[in-house]
Amino acid sequence: APPTKPREIPHPTSHTRAARLSRENPQLFPPPASAHISPSTSPAPPSLSPPAGIGGGMDSEDCLPEGGKLPELKLDARQAQGFISFFKKLPKDPRAIRFFDRRSCSRIPYIKGVLQQYNGQFSTSVMTRFLSSLEEWLTENRYGRFANLVETAIDLGQVDNGEYRISPLYSSDLAVLKDELSGVENHINNLHMHTATDLDLSVDKQLKLEKGPFGHVFRISKKDEQKVRKKLTTNYIIIETRKDGVKFTSAKLKKLGDQYQSLLGDYTSCQKKIVDNVVQVSCTFSEVFENFAAIISELDVLQSFADLAISCPVPYVRPDITTSEEGDIILQGSRHPCVEAQDGVNFIPNDCTLARGKSWFQIITGPNMGGKSTFIRQVGVNVLMAQVGSFVPCDQASISVRDCIFARVGAGDCQLRGVSTFMQEMLETASILKGASEKSLIIIDELGRGTSTYDGFGLAWAICEHLVEVTRAPTLFATHFHELTALANKNGDQHQHVPDLGIANYHVGAHIDPSSRKLTMLYKVEPGSCDQSFGIHVAEFANFPEAVIALAKSKAEELEDFTSAPNLSGEPSDEVGSKRKRVFSPDDVTRGAARARLLLEDFSALPLDEVDGSKATEMVAKLKSDFENDAASNPWLQQFL
Repeated sequence: APPTKPREIPHPTSHTRAARLSRENPQLFPPPASAHISPSTSPAPPSLSPPAGIGGGMDSEDCLPEGGKLPELKLDARQAQGFISFFKKLPKDPRAIRFFDRRSCSRIPYIKGVLQQYNGQFSTSVMTRFLSSLEEWLTENRYGRFANLVETAIDLGQVDNGEYRISPLYSSDLAVLKDELSGVENHINNLHMHTATDLDLSVDKQLKLEKGPFGHVFRISKKDEQKVRKKLTTNYIIIETRKDGVKFTSAKLKKLGDQYQSLLGDYTSCQKKIVDNVVQVSCTFSEVFENFAAIISELDVLQSFADLAISCPVPYVRPDITTSEEGDIILQGSRHPCVEAQDGVNFIPNDCTLARGKSWFQIITGPNMGGKSTFIRQVGVNVLMAQVGSFVPCDQASISVRDCIFARVGAGDCQLRGVSTFMQEMLETASILKGASEKSLIIIDELGRGTSTYDGFGLAWAICEHLVEVTRAPTLFATHFHELTALANKNGDQHQHVPDLGIANYHVGAHIDPSSRKLTMLYKVEPGSCDQSFGIHVAEFANFPEAVIALAKSKAEELEDFTSAPNLSGEPSDEVGSKRKRVFSPDDVTRGAARARLLLEDFSALPLDEVDGSKATEMVAKLKSDFENDAASNPWLQQFL
């Protein structure tokens, strides 16, 4: 018999692989820094992932759908992960040894066999990334010794019965106690048959042997008890009478039961010591299973990505990855992976071009419920998916690696902490201003809504200028402060001093029926700005009372002077942003103020003291003529003529 303490199983070959694993499998993308933190702390930007590391994962993802055993691989990777998770509990819970059996141990070699059958385009990548590491740790001196330990220490014959015990053959002391227990059990079973003969009852059917709080006892039904009552009261000891029957014992059964309980206690105590020893030996194999966990968890994630990429409504594509210092974020036909997966949804894709020097900072305006929030969120999700090694829901994608994705979306408060909705918004924005860098991606969905219009607009404008001038990160800024669109004009007024980073205006399209004035959302993101949110139209969608809608329109007309702007393009003016314009749009005011300033500068530079009256009149007339020509296309300037 094997020795009681199986210390002959040596520690597996010990060497540190952390550095090499870090080089071969770099962390693809750190978790995005949460915007829900105190503004007093500034999160340090995590290290960037090399594009080559992300691409390596996508090579493995590319090969997985080609294999012929995709479902089997998924199932066994999950089962092996469960097996490894039990192993990690060993130092904390010795009872976890029960979960090691021959079938669980066979999962990992099976996964290796499935991977070896792949001989497609990316077989080299699979060999480098998975097979070589699996083969290294599946050797007889590492994984093989642990498998032998499990098969030797665990009573595998009892596993199918749902019992997990140390094998009696693993220890001579345990084997002796097991033999003694089996002998007592045989005596009890023989006594059971002898008692059945004595009472003229059938074994198990009428006379049952049970173990419970009273130890080993016999039980018969109340009906059978009436037949043997005289003999029962004379030769046996009645313990309990209940509706389900009568329990009784005898002097011999009580003696054998006590003997059995004593041996069982010794067996359990001995087994516990052996379990402790087995656990200590098993823990020496932790390095093996830590590496298995790293390999199989990565394989499980990439396989899930591959399964998603080919099973979604529209197949995903592999993005091109560039470093943070170069390249743009270009998503053609991008979609939101969660929204498009819903039944009955025909998702309308949109393009997003965050180009350095052209559209690195995008201000997005348009109607409520027009799709602004969905658009900016899907851009963030696409970038995140690309950086964790997944294909993306686009027609074509090019991603410049980001170190963080900062998001300020939604509205909520925290009454228990005394934080209002507006304060929560400000806390989130403060963390963005302090923590974001030029290598981050910033998504902002509305700012300044919980305070007065002027305060909110001032905050939104200042935040935009800070992000453009200081942070200089690619930003999607959805807003209903339409005056912010003036930031895209570089020849602005005295408040306009933004650098040439690339600010662009975009809006979500909608269609207004000329006869019914009904608003239809098009959910398309198009270049240009929109100066209305059409909140009253959205209120009509929500079935507001007609009296409330009529009063809202009346009050809106009192606050703003809506007129039709001249249609200079000659195209139908049924799109949002072209049907109804203010008398003086922000662009008109910005360009007009700049032209008026130029007129004053030119007039002050005239050498009126050095020329005669006719020459001075001619020079002033020329300035006036040029100004009138420029004012012809600017309603704001026309008011001064």
